Amino acid sequence: MGKVVTLGEVMLRLSTETGVPLTGAHQFQAHYGGAEANVGISLANWGHEVDFASKVPGNALGWAVKRHLDSYGVSTEHLLFGGERLGTYYVEAGVGERAARIIYDRAHSSFTEMTLLEWDLERLFEEADLLHLSGITLALSEHWEALLMQLMQTAKNHGVKISFDINYRGKLWSPKEAGETIHRILPYVDYCSAGKMDALYLLGREEYQGDGHELTDYYQQMQGVYPNIQLFYSTQRTIHSASAHTLVGTLWMDGQYYESRAHEMDPIVDRVGGGDAFSAGILHGILEGTDAQTRVEFATASALKHTVLGDCNPFRIADVEAFMAMGSGRINR
Repeated sequence: MGKVVTLGEVMLRLSTETGVPLTGAHQFQAHYGGAEANVGISLANWGHEVDFASKVPGNALGWAVKRHLDSYGVSTEHLLFGGERLGTYYVEAGVGERAARIIYDRAHSSFTEMTLLEWDLERLFEEADLLHLSGITLALSEHWEALLMQLMQTAKNHGVKISFDINYRGKLWSPKEAGETIHRILPYVDYCSAGKMDALYLLGREEYQGDGHELTDYYQQMQGVYPNIQLFYSTQRTIHSASAHTLVGTLWMDGQYYESRAHEMDPIVDRVGGGDAFSAGILHGILEGTDAQTRVEFATASALKHTVLGDCNPFRIADVEAFMAMGSGRINR
């Protein structure tokens, strides 16, 4: 098992019940989550030592975040308290052909307002194997690109591998802004979550015109520009309705393309957090040294997260492996 550091913003999530639009909601389900924290929780569930670094206000909501992370065995030694507010976001559950909708209320949050790295970086990276970041943090303020650059450079000086999930959010910044910034980040990255849309619209790759496997071509193009990145991974999601998806995981490693078997997720209880569970599954395989096919199969089966409410994935390795073995909704007696 390895030691992982994740860093990013945690928010309070307020969700409507299925069938209730935000405009008609009178009550909400409350959860805490954020992409990097969600990845950390999955890895902690699977036996890895995880430190999560962030900043939350020193009020009841901030302490609730600490309790949330502590409950999953994620270290909050590097969770800072200060600032004025915890960011929030609202989720309107999708139904049928009506997609889920998200509204952010995260401006001026404690994490967003940071202008300096307030952690002791020597302690943060002590004995760490991996640092996991995402493009969401880059989109939060003009300061965070410089802060992440400093963070990654320090991690590299400590021999720490860097994982980066592009995680583009159109409500936070434009494709042009994202592409320009991410191009400056990727030379520091060892493992990257990026798919076809990222290659085309953020990284400026040429659209595939051949008759072979297009994703192989995009992975090859991206690695040609960034040979420092050892592997790329992504999911291919066929959306039949808001609650019925077919999910396939993909992985580019050692110049080879790998693909998981398809998982029919119907019904999806909660769409949020599935990508974070997949990323965590890939990172788990890296830390454990599993072969590429096992790695992508385990990561895709972590879509089991779609069967529970909330941002984070509560399942253990045995749960994911049982799901992989069963391949259906039969009773596990």
